[in-house]
Amino acid sequence: MADKTMLKIKQVKSEIGYNQKQRATLRGLGLRRMQQIVEVEDTAAVRGMINKVSHLVAVLEGEKNA
Repeated sequence: MADKTMLKIKQVKSEIGYNQKQRATLRGLGLRRMQQIVEVEDTAAVRGMINKVSHLVAVLEGEKNA
């Protein structure tokens, strides 16, 4: 089985004042509050979600896991 690359995503800006789709995207990534960091698998779907809310999140790093 191939190694999975993981991404660490941090919410750096509040979801208040943004539309429901952007709030739902944050929830889909697993982010619930400011400064929270989640680790998700690096897939095309996750990259698209990050791109939609790039003004609210920061990608910290990627690392290989077996």
